[in-house]
Amino acid sequence: MLSVTKVLNNNVVIANHEAYEEVVLIGKGLGFGKKPGDEIAGTQAEKFFVLKDQAEQEQYMSLLEYVEEDFIGVMNEFIDKLEDRFGARLNEHIHVGLTDHLHFAVKRIQQGQGINNPFLQETELAYPQEYAVATELTEWFGHQVGVRIPAGEIGFITLHIHSALTNRNLAEVNRHTQMVGELVDIIEENLAMQIDRRDMNYLRLVRHLHHAIERIQFENYVENQDALKDVLQQQYPVCYNLSWKLMKVMQRRLKKAVPDAEAVYLTLHLQRIVDNVRKIN
Repeated sequence: MLSVTKVLNNNVVIANHEAYEEVVLIGKGLGFGKKPGDEIAGTQAEKFFVLKDQAEQEQYMSLLEYVEEDFIGVMNEFIDKLEDRFGARLNEHIHVGLTDHLHFAVKRIQQGQGINNPFLQETELAYPQEYAVATELTEWFGHQVGVRIPAGEIGFITLHIHSALTNRNLAEVNRHTQMVGELVDIIEENLAMQIDRRDMNYLRLVRHLHHAIERIQFENYVENQDALKDVLQQQYPVCYNLSWKLMKVMQRRLKKAVPDAEAVYLTLHLQRIVDNVRKIN
């Protein structure tokens, strides 16, 4: 048995748990007639999660003051479906972050406001599994709340999912995705070309940029490639110099050293794109 700390609404209760201290219990009618100090069986809850951070607890309580109970119920089911798809427990912060995000997204859609996501394709390329699940469940979510969710919103939901799966800060995931988009802009500007987003070489480049950023962030550096670096500098000077320009941007943004070996991999990716454009033209 658990002791009720606070009743947030008819379906959501905060209770004192022996092992986890305060937990959030969710279940239809779970909070009806309950008051602080009452005992409640944990088995009555359809779901429970722990918000260990005090700020997150306060954010969730604040959330329930302006978000309708029906919407909270849909979001809990949405997150259950996500966990089923991935066969993993998601970081509990998704209950706060994704609920808050989608609540305001639905309000904007209902008011006829558009949703612009300039990094949608880069997000899909970087996190294909999360994007596929987000696409499927966003359609289900739209039916539940009675609105058509635009494609751009799928990208934002993907980032929330990836953040919760990897226990990475959402703001960091978002910054890295935006950085990749900006790096692609620099590439197109310096090569004076528009890259075909359907080109397999573009897909490989974007995924490599994401992996490179993560490696640099966590200082998981690649092996030295000095011999190949000298060859590529001679054979592909334009792409080689561009690779260094991209590396300087990453170094400045991440405030981390970028290993010289990264120039080799970036040069090869860039040269493949250039060669493909030449074949077409």
